[in-house]
Amino acid sequence: MMPQSQEIMDTYQVRKSKSQKEKFRNWLCGELEKAGCAPSVETCFAAKNVVVGDPEKAKVIFSAHYDTCAVLPIPNFITPRNMFFYLAYQLVFVAVMLAAVFAWDLFAFAALNLPFLVGILGSYALCAFFVWWILDGPANRHTANDNTSGVLTLLETALAMPEADREKVCFVFFDNEEKGLFGSAAFTRAHKKAKKSTLNVNFDCVSDGDSIQFFPGKALKQDEETLGQLEAAFTGSREKRTEVVRGFGFYPSDNRAFRRGVGICALKKKKLIGYYMNRIHTSRDTVLDERNIELLRDGALRLIKIL
Repeated sequence: MMPQSQEIMDTYQVRKSKSQKEKFRNWLCGELEKAGCAPSVETCFAAKNVVVGDPEKAKVIFSAHYDTCAVLPIPNFITPRNMFFYLAYQLVFVAVMLAAVFAWDLFAFAALNLPFLVGILGSYALCAFFVWWILDGPANRHTANDNTSGVLTLLETALAMPEADREKVCFVFFDNEEKGLFGSAAFTRAHKKAKKSTLNVNFDCVSDGDSIQFFPGKALKQDEETLGQLEAAFTGSREKRTEVVRGFGFYPSDNRAFRRGVGICALKKKKLIGYYMNRIHTSRDTVLDERNIELLRDGALRLIKIL
């Protein structure tokens, strides 16, 4: 792992507030400039994306979101190849919040005997609190997988990229993915050609799991040549397996903003639910497998040679 990656782990793991993100962007741009890159900050819709390279000329856009999330009492459990379990888990999450609102109603009307309007306003306030907590609550101080791992992969790829290959590539560190993919939405609105026709390779939660999977969008699944190039570039190892998912699979990250986007994540596996991701959005998000970062960095460098 490069010294810059270690510094991010030691100093910049929390990138949630305005000031935290600004400090990280300033440091990031400084490191990129030292390496001979020319970063810029594109501001749109309250998102500030750090961009290196020309998205209009690039053959591929490598990306990762740098913002981090609020800490939650239960993890954001993702099963990208099992929609039933994914939806069931989301429903359980919502059910827990509704149960808390129902408990408040019982307490407000039965125990406190509050007026109806006051009780209902309390229920709305509790719902608003839950929404605020998920989107803008206390920062998670442990973000090794989500998405410090993606930032490390993207930065190490940019720093290791030979100068002769830099014109083929655009690197984008997206802002505000956690609040609704706002950074990538702003970027693709400003760069419509990139949105429609440029290959996007997005690194998000790539360090906690031995199965590194690539989830192309619908349009990219029809492009067998590009899928083959991804497979040729990102090869696995004895400990790590890579797979470009051609059948059902989804990954809800910034790659969805691109017509030719592919989302990359690291997954574990259980018999009942299949491939899954856990620990993210909680204090247990502490696993950083450097082998995953190195594998993806080296694969990204090979991909540029292939394209």
